[in-house]
Amino acid sequence: MVPFTWPKGYKSDGVHAGLRKDKKDMGWIFSETPAQAAGTYTTNQFQAAPTKLTKNTINQDHKLQAIIMNSANANSVTGNQGDLDAAKSQKLVADKLGIDQDLVGVASTGVIGEPLPMDIIEKGINELQLLDNDNATYAILTTDKHNKTISTQVQVAGKTVTISGFCKGSGMIHPKMATMLGFVLTDAKVADGLLQLMLSNEVETTFNQITVDGDTSTNDMVVTMANGQAGNDELTTDSPDYQNFVSAFNKVLAELAKDIAADGEGATKLVEVNVKNAANHDDAQKVSKAIVGSSLVKTAIFGQDANWGRIIAAIGQTNAKVDIDHTSVWLNGLALVDNSKTANFDEAEMKESLGNDKITILVDLNSGTATGQAWGCDLTYNYVRINASYRS
Repeated sequence: MVPFTWPKGYKSDGVHAGLRKDKKDMGWIFSETPAQAAGTYTTNQFQAAPTKLTKNTINQDHKLQAIIMNSANANSVTGNQGDLDAAKSQKLVADKLGIDQDLVGVASTGVIGEPLPMDIIEKGINELQLLDNDNATYAILTTDKHNKTISTQVQVAGKTVTISGFCKGSGMIHPKMATMLGFVLTDAKVADGLLQLMLSNEVETTFNQITVDGDTSTNDMVVTMANGQAGNDELTTDSPDYQNFVSAFNKVLAELAKDIAADGEGATKLVEVNVKNAANHDDAQKVSKAIVGSSLVKTAIFGQDANWGRIIAAIGQTNAKVDIDHTSVWLNGLALVDNSKTANFDEAEMKESLGNDKITILVDLNSGTATGQAWGCDLTYNYVRINASYRS
């Protein structure tokens, strides 16, 4: 990894426009040239106006040149006016930058059901500049404790290509896509259509394998842009460096996903679940996510209670193929369940291990050779406190 930096040809900024009391609440990113673009979006039926608009915009020609984003107000479940406000935001940005309106994406996050205050949105857009700062990475945060960023570099056809990502996400995290706002930028030159293929594939094993609270939001998306400013030969599936690029791209998505899981509202621990010897990949992914998503498992981890019955119950709730007489579980490398029976572990040793900041659970289903992985966090009293007063 390298220090967070924008890839070649990108500018950004973030400002405090007034949607929030005293924190940055509006930002944008801009590519000096139109970029290949791809997106994945929430599957919630009440998909927010900016999410629908960005999806439709990208699907026209799979190109973007800018994305405007705001926090505090989701512009979701706001009727026809919400659609008009999202489109107006898009046009205001396009006019300011002197680019086509269909090259502007829109992203919002925050409280659902409140009209977007367009006077503040217009003020914020007027204040945004084309700079090299990282203010945009703060402008999208809600209950996050910190901004989430990552950069990496990879050689493609003899050129150094940069892939950088940032995201927000802390609560309402249970994707079937990615419950968050995420933006991944690269200066690589990528063949038409390839970026969408890569994003759709890699989201499945990264953002779609995290959960904090089992709730899927209305606004969430991951958008990727590739502007070709690195000067590499066009990347295709036949390029010698294609797999290296995909690996680097996956690493960016995975690290952002884990950062969201670790920063879950009220969380004190990152929980990683690895499944081995599953009948197939889908079973492995399903079981790993069922465990990190179980409220009973999450509360046991918070309480440092090695209640392995909750893990077994979470596995059994899925329709994955399981050898019910020969399933084994380890926690931070310590045997917890041996062939579907207690491993007679040392309670004091296990409790001490559960005090770690990261908890790793390994499950052997003894039903095949496939593996899977998912990430989540513990469930604490503080989660209830945060969400009991989120709107007020």
